[in-house]
Order: sequence, then structure tokens, then C-alpha cells
Amino acid sequence: AFQKKGHSARILSPEEAEKLAKDQVLVSEFKQLKLEKEAQKNWDLFYKRNSTNFFKDRHWTTREFQELKACREFADQKLTILEAGCGVGNCLFPLLEEDLNIFAYACDFSPRAVEYVKQNPLYSTERCKVFQCDLTKDDLLENIPADSVDVVTLIFVLSAIHPDKMHLVLKNIYKVLKPGKCVLFRDYGLYDHAMLRFKSGSKLGENFYVRQDGTRSYFFTEEFLSQLFKAEGYEQVVNEYVQRETVNRKEDLRVPRVFLQSKFQKP
Repeated sequence: AFQKKGHSARILSPEEAEKLAKDQVLVSEFKQLKLEKEAQKNWDLFYKRNSTNFFKDRHWTTREFQELKACREFADQKLTILEAGCGVGNCLFPLLEEDLNIFAYACDFSPRAVEYVKQNPLYSTERCKVFQCDLTKDDLLENIPADSVDVVTLIFVLSAIHPDKMHLVLKNIYKVLKPGKCVLFRDYGLYDHAMLRFKSGSKLGENFYVRQDGTRSYFFTEEFLSQLFKAEGYEQVVNEYVQRETVNRKEDLRVPRVFLQSKFQKP
């Protein structure tokens, strides 16, 4: 598999461009409102079906470790992090195991996901505090002191939220982040393979789709993300596409993956 980073979006093949151009019919407003209302229920059911087996443990990549090291002024400095949208802890627990000088706040929309985190044998209230939270409306200050967090991770979370409400998440996070500290962001980029696989009748809006299980996914452009963060007072440090091609040898398929990998700072 190859990987390249940069500011230019993936170029579609003529077949892909034609498929996307044809797919213009949006899901009805009635169904869209229902999906918004039932978003929490749909994610809860997702975790009920998949328990802790769906996502692989994400042992943090070198990039994120470098970022965390850079946040420290001296080697063993204790860091406070917030994992916004922690799921069942696939990022959280590997990180706590690998870095003993971290205290983590972690929250998720799904009460069931939060329960799975609490039941994990690695869960310890001395090292982390997990709580249920709808980042678009529940105030993080109820669980986390203002200006107290060194790093916030927002990894494959914002894409599940309606684009009209994304700014509310960033506003909420801003309150608990220390000045000069950063949000590490990674999520689906425009024309990722997952976007091209949606069947017609799944489109909710521009770059926004619904899966069969009722969970939703937005595919980010670099410009959209940049404007979103800057409008809430953040400064852009890094914001770029990561393009990969993964090869499924069994089916002899080459699959284009596109992510947006970014870092925004609270001044």
C-alpha cells in the first residue's frame, strides 16, 4: 500500500465521477429528522451488535506520539487529554498502557459504549474519567475544568455528526482546552472509498450519507474543515489529505482510502 500526504483532493476516475454525478436524490426531510432524533439510539444499537469487536485497537501511530511528546515541556510531565468520542476505548486503552504519565477524560454519545469502557479490565478511575456526553449540547465543563486539557483527540467522530451541528462540538471542546494547546483530528476525506460505496438513496446532503444501520457519515474537504475550526477561534497548524491505497489480495481489489489529518491550536 502506498501513502501520500498533501493539499490536493483525490482525482476521481470517469466511472466514479459519473456515479457521484448521477446520485443527486436526497433522503426525505421527514426521514432526515428521524435520523437526527434517533442518532444516539442508532449508535447504541451499533455497539450492541458489535460490542467491542468492530474496531481494532488503535495503537497510536508515531505521529500522535510525536504530537504528545511535543506537548511536554519535560520528559515525564503529566499530560491531561480528552478523547472526544471514545467509542469502546480502542484508542484510549493502548494509549494509557503505553504512556504512564497521562490522565485521560473520555466521553461518548452512546451510553452502551461508555459502559464497555468502564467494564474494561484496564479501566481505572485514577488514570481516566469516562462519561456519556452529546458533544453538540452537553456542556463539557460539567465534567472537566475549564482550560485544563493539554490535547484533545477527535478521531473519526465529527463525521458522524450533522454538519450544521459540528461547530457546537468545536465550541464545547474549546472551553476545556488550555491556551496554546491542540486538537488532533483524523477523519474521512472527500472521495474516500466508503463514500463511493453508498448506494443511491443514501445521500443526506453534500458529502453526507446514511449507512444501512442508520449511522451517518460526512466526508471532509480541507477547506470545509479549516473554515469550521477557524470560525470557532482556532488557529490551523496542519491540515492535509492522507491518501492510501490498500490492496485486498484475496479479491484483487485496490481500494483508495482518503483521510483528513489535522491539528488546530487554541491561541
